[in-house]
Amino acid sequence: MKDILTATYGHLFENALIEEIAENGSYKKVPSGTKLIEIGSYIKGIPLLLSGAIKVLREDDDGHELLLYYLEQGETCSMTMSCCMGMTKSEIRAIAENETELIMIPIRKMEDWTAKYKSWRNFVFESYHTRLNEMLHTLDSIAFNNMDQRLLEYLKEKVRINGSRFVENTHQEIAYELNSSRVVISRLLKKIENKGGIELHRNYIKIINLDI
Repeated sequence: MKDILTATYGHLFENALIEEIAENGSYKKVPSGTKLIEIGSYIKGIPLLLSGAIKVLREDDDGHELLLYYLEQGETCSMTMSCCMGMTKSEIRAIAENETELIMIPIRKMEDWTAKYKSWRNFVFESYHTRLNEMLHTLDSIAFNNMDQRLLEYLKEKVRINGSRFVENTHQEIAYELNSSRVVISRLLKKIENKGGIELHRNYIKIINLDI
């Protein structure tokens, strides 16, 4: 585990911190679709991603989801950190976007490392900054972009995160993550297909050219 930690976080953390993470962390490898954190649950640790990606979602009172951001290799979730430090219930849902490797860090070590390692403090602060910017981008997209633009951005991000031109999500799943309806998403996907941007298939969407 130390080798993959060093490869992923060696440029951020000193050797002593890498040693402590390897000693105290719990390694997990999970398939796509695995629910790692649920809304309303208490969080016992924070994830450090070694590979893959995790999507972080919020849910309103009616059960409608909204995709906030993705976590990728070398990152962690600042909202998880906040819940851990405050011993409060999770306000987000985290699901593996694809096969993902991660190390779960126990809560008790967070405060120790914040006091002991400058590199850990910098990592935590940078994580807060990055996640805040991503959430502001999501808010701006909802407030200022129409659903056509939001759907295009969503598909582009899917391609980037998964490294594939095939988006294996149903129209209903896309609607959930964009807090829209399946009818609207299906209509807009057909519109993009008519422009030559995608090909719609039964169980997947093939991306052709989204610069339309």
